[in-house]
Amino acid sequence: MTKYNLVPADTYIVINKTVLHNEDRKILTSLYLPVIGADAVMLYFTFWSDLDNSEIVSKEFSHHKLTSSMRMTIGEIQTTREKLEAIGLIKTLVKSGNVNNYIYELYSPVSPSEFFSHPILNIVLYSNVGKKEYDNLVKSFKMPRFNTNNYSDITKCFNDVFESASLTSYDFSLEDIRKYNKLRLNINSNFDFNFLIGSMPKNIDTSKVFTKEIKELIINLSFIYDIDAVKMTNLVKGCFNERGTINKEELRKCARNYYQFDSGGILPTIIDNSQPEYLRKPIGDTSKRAKMIYTFETISPRELLISKNKGSEPTRRDLKLVEDLLIDYRLKPGVVNVLIDYILNINEKKLTRGLVEGIAGQWQRLGIETVEEAMKIAEKEHKKKNKKVTNKEVKDAKTPDWFDKDIMKSEVSSDEENQLEELLKEYKS
Repeated sequence: MTKYNLVPADTYIVINKTVLHNEDRKILTSLYLPVIGADAVMLYFTFWSDLDNSEIVSKEFSHHKLTSSMRMTIGEIQTTREKLEAIGLIKTLVKSGNVNNYIYELYSPVSPSEFFSHPILNIVLYSNVGKKEYDNLVKSFKMPRFNTNNYSDITKCFNDVFESASLTSYDFSLEDIRKYNKLRLNINSNFDFNFLIGSMPKNIDTSKVFTKEIKELIINLSFIYDIDAVKMTNLVKGCFNERGTINKEELRKCARNYYQFDSGGILPTIIDNSQPEYLRKPIGDTSKRAKMIYTFETISPRELLISKNKGSEPTRRDLKLVEDLLIDYRLKPGVVNVLIDYILNINEKKLTRGLVEGIAGQWQRLGIETVEEAMKIAEKEHKKKNKKVTNKEVKDAKTPDWFDKDIMKSEVSSDEENQLEELLKEYKS
């Protein structure tokens, strides 16, 4: 997909593809805001307010208007907009030219019942706000129950009140009538359904069992709980009901229990994924550096932070910063690991947001996706910086162990194995 970088002169219009209500504001501020952040919710409200009196289409605006009104850079506007796209609140279309023209289509947030039953949105909300606030949110959207045992239902049916009448024929189409429209959460997944379906018992009619809805649920669960096709196969086999179909609630429960058992009872956040397989270094290199690369590739940013904290859970501030690196800057988990390790080494064990985001922005623009690329660019930039300081400062400066060029090709001997394991131990969960 072509990458379009916004510039302030680019124009946009907003088209409302749904019917928006005041209740949607409460849903956005209460349920979506803890997941996508205040800036993303405010951008959605800004697009909403851009609509004309009919609430269907806006006038044409420049993106400079957004940077001015929201006090954000054009890059921040773009990453914030991408959050709205990812969560299913807007769809973006673009027409290229000397000045790019954008269309932002607005869609409704999901209903509270859909949000709380969603396998990803619900879990991320719970992880971000904690049990107490989560329970308060559930309570705020609950319908009160009334005892109607002593009441009789006397509601009239339609034909008790109205009579049919003969009408002349007419042509009428519902296609263009406004309706309540929502986008599904779209996840790019390489989940191996062929393996999963091929592993099912022979008496299962897989064509009827694995419907589009079931496949979507499995993709969502595999993403949020980081479950591959092999592990998912075992979970699915245990969730068939007496009718020979998959019990969706049971599958969700099994996936959640599996994850919590594996992670010591902690529910996932989006920072618990490790480097995708296709971006990892091929196995076979036995050098010390290769083993360090492997470690960064196979642990999550959260696990790395725990190891740096000597086994203690990271602070909410550090977790939020890492989450922003993964969502806003779209850095891969392994690349985030290298960035965390680099900053902690050169910055007296402090994750300073300004310093981290400055480097993250550069790596995003350079398209850094692999651990090895991240290590090389960190080494290169550190050398540039050190040319501007004194020799004593260079000598005293602390750098990550992987800056040592002597480990590039040296193989791990049996005598060095224990020493290297000690070196890597701080990165392992």
